[in-house]
Amino acid sequence: MFAVENGLQGDPRLKAISDAIRVIPHFPKPGIMFQDITTLLLDPKAFKDTVDIFVDRYRDMAISIVAGVEARGFVFGPSIALAIGAKFIPLRKPNKLPGKVIYEEYELEYGNDCLEIDVGGVGDGERAIVIDDLVATGGTLSASITLLERLGAHVVECACVIGFPHFKGQSSLNGKPLYILVEPQNTN
Repeated sequence: MFAVENGLQGDPRLKAISDAIRVIPHFPKPGIMFQDITTLLLDPKAFKDTVDIFVDRYRDMAISIVAGVEARGFVFGPSIALAIGAKFIPLRKPNKLPGKVIYEEYELEYGNDCLEIDVGGVGDGERAIVIDDLVATGGTLSASITLLERLGAHVVECACVIGFPHFKGQSSLNGKPLYILVEPQNTN
């Protein structure tokens, strides 16, 4: 579901958020139109509006875990978690977390990767959301859901700043809803 489908149609914040995202052609490989949120972070109002929209959505949903995908999910996740009174759980690349971890391998649109989670941070039955900057194929979000559910959490929804309108990966998200703020720019 796009934010505009959730009552934010015509909300000027969405255009400002979209306009603040830089597109870098052929990165990290030819044919990829990389959606760079670095420029969004340089715009304090657009950055705050992005976090505020997510906070407004999740404030009253009894979320106890905001899980952020390394690295760009770390940018939005802690602020959302603090604002809604939830804990932040980092989903990290291999060998970055101390202690006991579990991992999940997944495919990206341009390769393979792996995520890990610390087994001590998630309690059975906790309500979680997963936050990342962009969804393309759904592989990263799917791996995130799998990790959280293996530890007993109930993933309520996944949320991304940017999502492709043709994204068909919801089936790969184990039936979990997906909430997206804006569509990618210059994808042709």
